[in-house]
Parts: sequence; C-alpha cells; structure tokens
Amino acid sequence: MSALAVESLYKVFGRGAKQAVADLKAGVPREDLSKKVTAAVIDHNFEIPSGEIFVVMGLSGSGKSTLIRMLNNLIEPTAGNIWIDGVDLGGLSPKALRELRRDKVSMVFQHFALLPHRTVVENVAFGLEIKGLSRTERLDKAREAVEMVGLGGQEDKLPVQLSGGMKQRVGLARALAADTEILLMDEAFSALDPLIRQDMQDQLLDLQRQLNKTIVFITHDLNEAMKIGDRIAICDGRIVQLGTAEDILLRPENDYVSEFTAEVDRSRVLTAEAVMEPFTGDAGGLETVTADVLVSELYEPVLSSEQPLLVVDERSDPLGVVTPKTIIKSLATEDGEGEPREESAPA
Repeated sequence: MSALAVESLYKVFGRGAKQAVADLKAGVPREDLSKKVTAAVIDHNFEIPSGEIFVVMGLSGSGKSTLIRMLNNLIEPTAGNIWIDGVDLGGLSPKALRELRRDKVSMVFQHFALLPHRTVVENVAFGLEIKGLSRTERLDKAREAVEMVGLGGQEDKLPVQLSGGMKQRVGLARALAADTEILLMDEAFSALDPLIRQDMQDQLLDLQRQLNKTIVFITHDLNEAMKIGDRIAICDGRIVQLGTAEDILLRPENDYVSEFTAEVDRSRVLTAEAVMEPFTGDAGGLETVTADVLVSELYEPVLSSEQPLLVVDERSDPLGVVTPKTIIKSLATEDGEGEPREESAPA
C-alpha cells in the first residue's frame, strides 16, 4: 500500500469550477476555459511509496503549491481522491481529518512560520503541546529534534536572533519532532541564500537516510529537484512528466521539459550506470567504479587511466565501461536548432 496516492485530482478556482472540470475531462484546453475560472491542478494521478522523496516542480502558476495543500486538505479538491495510508481524505469527518493531520502529516513552510516570542525549543515543541504531551516529554523530544538538525546550543534563542537558515532548521525540527510518517515541504528552502540552501539540501538527505520519511517537496529549481528527489513530477497544470532525474534529463517528454533541463549540471545528476557503454572484453586489471558514482566524480580516474573504467554492481559483477568519449557524450545537450553541443567538463 502506498503512503500517499491521488487519482483524477482536479482543483479549479472560481465560479463554474465543476463545469470546468467536466470541460477539461472532455478535452477542452485550459486556455479555452471560461475566464471566470482558474484551473490549477488538472487530472493528477500518482502513488508515493513509503520512504520516497517525491519532488513536484514547475513555474509560478503551475499548480504545485495548490497540490501540496490539497494533500492534507488545507484546500479541498474540486474533483478526485487523495489517500493517506489507504484512508480517503474526502470521506473523513472534520475531527478525523484533524487527527490525521496531527498524527500522520507534518508541513514545513517557505517562510518558517515561527512564533516570535517562543524560544527555539519551545517553537519545536509547539505541535507536541497541541497533541497534549506533558511539558517534560515535549521539551525532551524537541531537544532531540533540535540536535538532529544541527542547532544544538541554540535552544534558548528567540527567532529574531537566528539567521534565515537557522529559522528553516527550526521549522524542519518542528516537523521531525511531531514524528509523522509524511512531510510536506512547500518551497522550504527557496527563501535561503544559495550556500545555505545547499547545506539544507544536504541536511535533508542526511536526515532521510536516518529516518526514511515519505516526503513531498515543492520547488521551482530543477537542480534542487534532481539533487534530492527519488522521482520528480514536472507540472504545468497537468503533470507533464514524472520520472527519475535521469529519465527527465535523458528522455524529456516535450519542449517544456527540455527547457527546464537545459541549464542543469548533468555531471552532478547522471551516474556511471546511466552513461556507460557495453563491454565484452577481458575485465581483468581494469579500474572499477560502482554504478551509482556521479559523472562529476569520474573525470580524474577516467583521464588518468589508459584503459576504460569498469562499472560494477553491488556484487562487483561487470555492467559496462566508461571512457572519456562516453563522458563527453553524457554532457551533450541540444542547442536551439536541435544540434548537439558539448558542455565543458570542470578542470
């Protein structure tokens, strides 16, 4: 059973929303709908297994933030179904919905949403206070979460004393302290400076290796999506393409997706397995690399060796080889005329 699933999900704002859904189902393009309505989410269908980081990305107006707010029913769908652990949100009473939000789903917002007159540890403990935990128990859990996100020693500071990155860590710690299975993260790192943002991405991946949460992560940054996502859904009202980072980079569905991928650093997304070529010779004496090594980490070994690099699986069985030619080919993109151009490898 999936941790989270949606089927035929629509959200249309404005008068005549139900008729707009019927028109969309009949094949009417979004741009031809009545000007009285705005179709934000159109016919979304996907399942998210437990422990996956599922990234939703798109430009402003693509419906990604509307989608994530529907996943815990902060916004009600116009049509369709959402299931969390097999429970249909549309069939829940208000009390049961509140309990599901409290026990199953936590949300991390872009703008921190911290209480200004509470300390770091008190902010982190706030959700546990609502759950009814004793002061001692909730503060103990909050301190554990504060340590987990790297804010040890900052427990008694107020939000005004924190940097933007530290405030976002408090928001993440609050979600972790709630100990829910599902985390919904809406542009959680978008307001941060680039270096702090990278640190937060690394922090999230480290925590995921420890905690194995189910995470829905909203972003407009494809580099961020490809760094952290197990799968990525690219949206433009509808889901235009859903797949792994390698699927999207190597097999874009259309020009909309291709435009997103044009500026991505492929060397930090593609792996040895994705770019290798078949090898039928004698593997004896060849230097080996594992299938999951990024292309960016292959430059030095491939250039310093006179022979191909042998790509092996977890059992050390040969899968293929990487050569300078395969690396150059893997970094090729297409220019505006459809002709391949090559990105230079870092020195």
